[in-house]
Amino acid sequence: MSHPHIVVLGAGLGGTIAAYEIASATKGKARVSVVNKGDDYWFVPSNPWVAVGWREPEALQVHLPPVMEKHGIAFTGTGARKVDPANNRIELNDDSYIDYDYLVIATGPDLAWDEIDGFGPDRNTVSICETASAEQARARFEELCANPRPVVVGAAQGASCYGPAYEMAMILDTELKKRGIRHKVPMTFITPEPYIGHLGLDGVGDTKGLLESEMRDRHIKWVTNAKVDSVETDTIHITEVNDDGSEKKRHDLDFGWCMLMPPFRGIPALMGLEGLVNPRGFVLVDEHQRNPKYSNVFGLGVCIAIPPTGPTPVPVGVPKTGFMIESMVTAIAQNLKEILDGQEPTHEASWNAICLADFGDGGVAFVAKPQIPPRNTNWASEGKWVHLAKIGFEKYFLRKIRKGESEPFYEKLALHVLGIKKLTMD
Repeated sequence: MSHPHIVVLGAGLGGTIAAYEIASATKGKARVSVVNKGDDYWFVPSNPWVAVGWREPEALQVHLPPVMEKHGIAFTGTGARKVDPANNRIELNDDSYIDYDYLVIATGPDLAWDEIDGFGPDRNTVSICETASAEQARARFEELCANPRPVVVGAAQGASCYGPAYEMAMILDTELKKRGIRHKVPMTFITPEPYIGHLGLDGVGDTKGLLESEMRDRHIKWVTNAKVDSVETDTIHITEVNDDGSEKKRHDLDFGWCMLMPPFRGIPALMGLEGLVNPRGFVLVDEHQRNPKYSNVFGLGVCIAIPPTGPTPVPVGVPKTGFMIESMVTAIAQNLKEILDGQEPTHEASWNAICLADFGDGGVAFVAKPQIPPRNTNWASEGKWVHLAKIGFEKYFLRKIRKGESEPFYEKLALHVLGIKKLTMD
């Protein structure tokens, strides 16, 4: 009798680590395959550095097929056209199919550029959501430096990833100062958040005070409760609203370089699958990261549905940070191990969050246990050490991906010392 087939859909931060950890946890009891769009892993957290020329894209790239093969994991970079959970099958983009016994969805999001007129890297704004787009943003940045004009950075309504927006604003400020032209480039930060430092989490520690102070020190103006109406070639039109959602003021901001984090939605291969995803295409999961309707399907990372922390005048999504995603990975790997042993799954991800926001010459770090309030730990700090820590984390995480490791013993030991766990019942 052949072993059950576990398919991991997506090979980003969560999917790649999931493949390694699931293969290790179920060794000898299942075969593991990965379906991804493309053959490479990209370390997306470093994309703001690419946008100002501090990193070359190749430095963030890992070619996955040989690493997966080394660990006995089948891999295809063909990509998925449609998931068919009723028949345990995925239709691939080359018209072939792959059948599964268990499916782990880790696709990340689809970037909803089309929801705002003139928005996106193929239109009038730049993007750091993908490394190739960040490289295009770098070319536009060089044009800005040659012909200084205002900069607009931030996030659009419905976005659920705010850290990179703050990082991008501060890194731009740092690089423009290095080039001696910061005084020629007015900067404005726009966001749907009700206040600076909300982050989709209703703040962590004093992120409001820390980030507001940082932006004042760097002479970055901001507009909160902001809804983007449209974007023209060199002008963005936004509406600022009151706490009750009524219109407060309209802004027409000229720019020479504009980067906004977009709203996310589920990928096309998942859209419209009732019971599997919500109306936005995000995967529905229970406390064991398992879909309530299709019990052999699990979800992790940016692609899963998490309700907002509370109502806001403009839609603000909840981020899924790196460690939070890794906690989902560990829960799924252990639950699959239990299922293959004939048991019911018992493991729950802690959803603890550790975040390093680099500002080029400093930064802000926070720990939220758990990420969604109310919390047991709610801490934020700042300093030059954050920039150095982010560099170290980049090198460390890329090494994990290249070696095919999920959690080396020294990482587990360090987290244990800090009292930060991936599972709620370790």
